[in-house]
Amino acid sequence: MHAGVGRLRRLFLGGPDDPRWSRPALWGVVLAAFVLYAWNLPAAGYANSYYSAAVMSGTESWKAFFFGSLDSESFITVDKPPMALWAMGLFARVLGFGTWSLMLPQVLAGVAAVAVLHATVRRAAGLPAALIAAGALALTPITVAINRENAPDPSLVLFLVLAAGACQRAIETGRLTWLLASAVFVGCGFNTKMLQAFVVVPALALAYLVAARPRVQRRIWHLLAAGVALGVSSSWWMVVVDLIPSGSRPFIGGSTDGTVWDVVIGFNGLGRIFGEGNSSGAGSFGGGSGGFGGAAGAGRLFNDIVGGQISWLLPFAVLALVAGLVLLRKRPRTDLPRAALVLWGGWLAVHYVVFSFAGGVFHPYYTTALAPAVAALASSGGVLLYGAYRRSARWSWVLLVGVVATGAWSFVLLNRTPEWNPWLPWVVVAATVVAVSTLALWRRGRRFAAASVTITLVAALAGPGAYASATAFGGAKNSYGNALAGPSMEQGPNEQAPGKRQPGGQGGVRVVGGPAAQLSPELIGYLRRNRGDARWLVAVSAAQQAAGIILSTGEPVIAMGGFTGQDPAMTVARLQEYVKNGELRYILLNASAGSRKGAISAVAEWVRQNGTLIDAGEYGESLSSSKGAEQQLYRLS
Repeated sequence: MHAGVGRLRRLFLGGPDDPRWSRPALWGVVLAAFVLYAWNLPAAGYANSYYSAAVMSGTESWKAFFFGSLDSESFITVDKPPMALWAMGLFARVLGFGTWSLMLPQVLAGVAAVAVLHATVRRAAGLPAALIAAGALALTPITVAINRENAPDPSLVLFLVLAAGACQRAIETGRLTWLLASAVFVGCGFNTKMLQAFVVVPALALAYLVAARPRVQRRIWHLLAAGVALGVSSSWWMVVVDLIPSGSRPFIGGSTDGTVWDVVIGFNGLGRIFGEGNSSGAGSFGGGSGGFGGAAGAGRLFNDIVGGQISWLLPFAVLALVAGLVLLRKRPRTDLPRAALVLWGGWLAVHYVVFSFAGGVFHPYYTTALAPAVAALASSGGVLLYGAYRRSARWSWVLLVGVVATGAWSFVLLNRTPEWNPWLPWVVVAATVVAVSTLALWRRGRRFAAASVTITLVAALAGPGAYASATAFGGAKNSYGNALAGPSMEQGPNEQAPGKRQPGGQGGVRVVGGPAAQLSPELIGYLRRNRGDARWLVAVSAAQQAAGIILSTGEPVIAMGGFTGQDPAMTVARLQEYVKNGELRYILLNASAGSRKGAISAVAEWVRQNGTLIDAGEYGESLSSSKGAEQQLYRLS
């Protein structure tokens, strides 16, 4: 019993050697993160209906659960691996399908990432740095926004932070098991969001190769073994799925041939790096094709769209990384603080290059994967700088420049929305001036050290904290899956270029499938009455509309063209087979379907030649209750 009491005491109050403030402070940050991520979640509804429909389908069919199918009859999968969906699906099977079962796994993943980052930074840089890192990650605006959505990214970030923590333990101990664990965590990330998980691999491998305890030959052997573990843990689901005959599994969404491998190297792989950009959209750093996140280029992460999501501490993190490596340059090769800087610095560098110059689809919320590195470098490097500043006058200017640059950049970001809390930029300026003054005047004195550090942290975190609070407490808005934090850009599914800022509007996640998703109750009733024994209620062109119908009816719906509407999932031969076997009776086409080449066009042409057009008068209402292209309902048997 005494042992149990002791463990509980350590859990809530810390170990006997910990400062009395350390564990309560951590619990305060964890609680703050939970509140930010979970506040008023019912307002999110079903969030991103694309993933929500797959979760609902997974609660109705274990086959759909395993494949990550959009519909319970497993015609087509979503265009991501299913590991994040599995977590939501298990919660939904226990709690029942709804907002909380969709969102609670996301919230818990986000909170866990904060706690794991704290533990990782603490081992290398100490308690103050760990607490600052946890707070910085918790307050990163885009992290708050995406943790309030049901996209795969919260799970991805948790797996990657776990991988970094395990790799750091491997560096510290020289034990292969920790490195293998790191590789397996990255593999779990791959089965969450495919190749984006591999962006951290160069950083982890470099840090281990440079700083781990074993001799160089053994380090190389360890890395090769970890590579095997990474390959197995990443590919097992893909291999299993692709080995199943195509007739016994759903079409893999996002692919051109129905295989997972095609998605890995195409839509979710090289296509993201080298693919064509979206509609024109320049940020504040130059022009060009940019899509949801602005033009590709060195300034993308600082532009009008992405800058307020992730870049608040980015300049200071880079400065702290460089200064920290200089300060620790004479340490032994195996020095853990320096190895941690190499690890997090590599993480930041590779993500920066990939996110900045990717020519394919780029959403601002992808940058949440950069947040742990920014938080870790800004905190651990900042603590190193503060220690050097206290010891030597020649380092004073480095810390002061970093504080001034951070305050100035926050001022710039906040002034991009001058109508939103116009007093806030000046509060940041005032806090920065006071912070610099106290740091300069009382460099060696202990009396005001705590006050100067506190004011410095307020100056640095006021801007992102305000964006984070606005995202959590300001009310959700429809973002059509393009989660944004703070005073968000006003974007819809067909408004990919930077739009006008919405005064006082907040980034949110309330998505119920997009404008085309809502069908009239009369049409839904007609389809249900006349479905007969068909496997599917109806077939539609794309996943957004199918997801909306699935969520509103609980019935399986075919999304013939997947997420983009262009997947060659439905062919004329396959449709003919479904009609012959009585598995599908109705198909809903846009009036413009068939105007472009491809599988859907061929299907639409066949349907118009062989199907029976149903007059809207048969169910007493127009096909769609929302604006959009006119739709036509055909009976196929």
